[in-house]
Amino acid sequence: MGLMSVILLCVLSLVLAGSGTGLHGRNASVSHEYCVLGAGPAGLQMGYFLSRSQRDYIILERNAGPGSFFQIYPRHRKLISINKIYTGRRNKEFNLRHDWNSLLSDRPNLLFKRISQELYPNADDFPRYLSTFVKELGLKVKYGADIGRIKASDFNGNQGYILTDQNGVSYQCSVLLVSTGLWVPQQVDFLGSDLVEGYESIPTDPEEFKDQAVLILGKGNSAFETAQSILGRASRIHLYSPSPVRLAWQTHYVGDLRAVNNELLDTYQLKSLDGLVEGRLEDIAIVRREKDGGKRRTAKKRSRTSTEGKEQLYLTLTELLDQNGNNISKVTGQNLPGFHTDNFSLRQPYDRVVRCLGFRFNFSIFDGSARPPQSSGARGRLPGITAWYEGRGMPNMFVLGTAAHSRDYRMSAGGFVHGFRYTVRAVHKILEQRYHNIAWPATKLPISQLQSWILRRVNEASGLYQMFGVLGDIILLRGSYCEYLEEFPLQAVPQLSALSGQPLTDHGLLVLVMQYGLNRTDTLGPGRAESEWTKAWRSNFLHPVLYYYNTLPTDKDMRQRPVGWPLPRPESVHHMVEDFLTEWDQPISHSQPLRRFLEHCLQTDLRAFYAESCFLLSLTSRTPPLFCRQGYLRKQGIVGNSHLWQHAREAGLMADHHGHITPGHDTSVSEYLKHADAAVVSTMNFDL
Repeated sequence: MGLMSVILLCVLSLVLAGSGTGLHGRNASVSHEYCVLGAGPAGLQMGYFLSRSQRDYIILERNAGPGSFFQIYPRHRKLISINKIYTGRRNKEFNLRHDWNSLLSDRPNLLFKRISQELYPNADDFPRYLSTFVKELGLKVKYGADIGRIKASDFNGNQGYILTDQNGVSYQCSVLLVSTGLWVPQQVDFLGSDLVEGYESIPTDPEEFKDQAVLILGKGNSAFETAQSILGRASRIHLYSPSPVRLAWQTHYVGDLRAVNNELLDTYQLKSLDGLVEGRLEDIAIVRREKDGGKRRTAKKRSRTSTEGKEQLYLTLTELLDQNGNNISKVTGQNLPGFHTDNFSLRQPYDRVVRCLGFRFNFSIFDGSARPPQSSGARGRLPGITAWYEGRGMPNMFVLGTAAHSRDYRMSAGGFVHGFRYTVRAVHKILEQRYHNIAWPATKLPISQLQSWILRRVNEASGLYQMFGVLGDIILLRGSYCEYLEEFPLQAVPQLSALSGQPLTDHGLLVLVMQYGLNRTDTLGPGRAESEWTKAWRSNFLHPVLYYYNTLPTDKDMRQRPVGWPLPRPESVHHMVEDFLTEWDQPISHSQPLRRFLEHCLQTDLRAFYAESCFLLSLTSRTPPLFCRQGYLRKQGIVGNSHLWQHAREAGLMADHHGHITPGHDTSVSEYLKHADAAVVSTMNFDL
């Protein structure tokens, strides 16, 4: 075969591989253990974990590149996910608490800050970052595979799934991981809804709204983002929805209105023609009327604008348009406040009405055998899933990312990158246990080291911090030692053994959670914070909470837990007082109360001692303290130094001495042993 023929064959192969049919061919069928549907951030995050575990997987993406949602949305191109690249710390885990865009990987430099250093980045930067993530990790992504039908099928007695793309290629998989996100615009059907423009198609040039009166349906971030972009051009902007505006800095829910988008609140409250109105969308009607005709009254001459001669839109109620003689007394202040008065808030016409109601999950690609149910919350916009993110009634189908937000809708950050990167990691650990018999990773710790380990976690762990109230650390107590499982889904605790592969014992367990207080306070008002550690249970801001159970909670316990609690009522509970710096490392307010709680639960003395103390106690006691037995006597104790001693003196745990005395020259061992009832805890450097 000549060189030219070889070249032609190579070129032909590349063309076929790049086409929709490619090597698979039309109506071909390929099989993989895992099919990941969607190459957005959740799909790529799962792809990373599957690749690291060397599993057989494929990521199917209908578009030509990853993160295609962010190539269109948000429409005005500013992300509201924080990209805080300077924290004053070198600890990578801690820094992820304030990096809301990076995905998890073992590459320390594969972070979003490589692409952008803006606090609120341009949306175009995110697909670029995802492309870099795919390329540098070598993830297996098939682009241009537009899956139009998903059906369940029996594979050797187990339910699997067959996905068919636009070219008739079928992908058979034992486990389906759905990470398509939410991209179908949410709509409400009412009379005149065909006259409404959608957020997905409105022009983004503010000049096209010059001197126009605009009614926006919705009060979420997309609605306020749209309003903010035209604030300096539109003559009047009104936002209409059933609920009052919810501010993220009040609710602690990042999906509520963010300050970066809320300039219209100023123009509303400072009386500059813009405003917010509440009412049911299902009850309204949008009707149009020519500006030059009809019975429209003109109070005064209006200046000529680009909208002159166009139809104007009026908001009214469907009941008022009823021509069949039905009673219209249903018009009340509940369905459209003030409509029955002559100073009705929305009586003036609008040039445009824009729908900004968010997005919903695309259920249409699933046939009856594979369609997950709609969630009971979030107005049915999301699929219903179990506490371990498996579709309800759909075995071996897991939902990831924003589509899985029904588990923590309006409660935590599971609908956003900085939250679901951790729930995806948790799902991967569940997959490893269920399908490959690899137990959830656990760290075996002597009981004497448990307090230090907990303090490290509350001060640096980003998964607990971001997925507050949803993911928690499980501490399985096993006598003189414990096994520490990180970031387990709290609602799945009753299934802990089956999902984690870790056996239970009769010693009980501890659960570490980060959570906000339940007391509703003025977020910026006086008394908003609790600083007294003896009243830590009254903390309002994010703070660590430990739950102790003698036995594993049951499903019934979970259903009957107190309102607002992430877990059932325990045998004992300990709140670590909220901290302005979110640093829980102080000996009096944080470490000592924690030690006493652990001692109460474990019925064990957990006091920490310096090496000199353990030496003395080993000479004078038949049974030295547990810390000395598990540390010093095994050559693992904390060695005293001037920094630790100075810290203990400043904390009041040791008598102060005149002059600078180092431990090596201090002979007053008996003096600080008088204070042995208080823990001597070293300052931990969490940046190392």
